[in-house]
Amino acid sequence: MLLGMITILVLYPLVFVLSASLSSPAAVVEGQVWLFPKQINLQSYIRVFQDDGIMRGYANTLIYTVAGTAINILLSIGAAYPLSRKDFAGRHVLTMIFAFTMFFSGGLIPTYLLVKNLGLINTIWALIIPGAVSMWNIIIMRTFFQGIPFEIQESAQIDGCSNLRMLWSIILPLSMPVIAVMLLFYGIGHWNAFFNALIYLSDSQKYPLQLVLRQILLQNQMGNMVGESEASVDQIMLTEGLKYAVIIVSSLPVLILYPFLQRYFVKGVMIGAIKG
Repeated sequence: MLLGMITILVLYPLVFVLSASLSSPAAVVEGQVWLFPKQINLQSYIRVFQDDGIMRGYANTLIYTVAGTAINILLSIGAAYPLSRKDFAGRHVLTMIFAFTMFFSGGLIPTYLLVKNLGLINTIWALIIPGAVSMWNIIIMRTFFQGIPFEIQESAQIDGCSNLRMLWSIILPLSMPVIAVMLLFYGIGHWNAFFNALIYLSDSQKYPLQLVLRQILLQNQMGNMVGESEASVDQIMLTEGLKYAVIIVSSLPVLILYPFLQRYFVKGVMIGAIKG
């Protein structure tokens, strides 16, 4: 009973947003929509996809997500595996040094100056390199690696297996749950990211989807999309409908992907936590 109520509380906002995006904006404003769509209206979606920047934003976000997640996973594995080895001298000191970055940072202005001096402003790398690795995710992955019996690694070493071969042939195949968790963490982070793009990108052709959708919701952008001849009331109604439509447009890929990774997500997080 309790789980059923929690499920309803979690699902209701998603159902409401979907219903609101498919309903007449007037019905939404008047409070007629609370579960099912009222007066089906697809004008909000038509307006969203009529914007030329949407598809370009989708393509940019896909590139940023795939490239960024790949780099994140490679660096996380490269850091977590040595830190998980019992025979790696100094691993505790390195862990403390890495963990220091979780609590202290240079701040926005020094980070911006560093990115600028590296020549990354207005490039894809400005959205990937500054957040190329997360220490929290490294700790999760390291803890999972530590849960793999060390005797297996010792046996492989006796048979002449190198560290790289051991990582590729033994550790990674046994670590698919935590890798799936990292893919989900990093992937969603890149997909939803907009702040770094807002700070580092000036070329609208390189804007990710989230930044494009943000622009659509700005008042001046709304005025251009609606047209000056239409009444302000119609503009307000369209803004209300677009607000829900852009949420669905930006969230749909993640909602589709998550069910396929859910079983790995639960298993990977729980094992990583228990073994800690």
